[in-house]
Amino acid sequence: MPPKLSETRQAAQPMAHIVFAPSIQRHVEVPEQDLPGATLGGLLEGVFARYPRLRGYLLDDQGGLRRHVTVFIDGLRLRDRHGLGDALAADSEVYVVQALSGG
Repeated sequence: MPPKLSETRQAAQPMAHIVFAPSIQRHVEVPEQDLPGATLGGLLEGVFARYPRLRGYLLDDQGGLRRHVTVFIDGLRLRDRHGLGDALAADSEVYVVQALSGG
């Protein structure tokens, strides 16, 4: 029996689960979601298509992550802050947080 079209699409591109920390939700309300993306950049583009205000909050003018933002992919801090080329697996968990400072 051939695979269903939805199974073929999922096999073609990973569906990562992305979560935005409450510190980011205070600025732009974005729910947890599952979106396709082979890289962090691709995943974020899917989020920005739905929530365009988020782009300016997370990315600088060159398209890299702003200094106050960090991302964890499957529990590990991302490596490519500027190109956002970190690869995602089909079941990756992505957590976007705002860095906290103070004293």
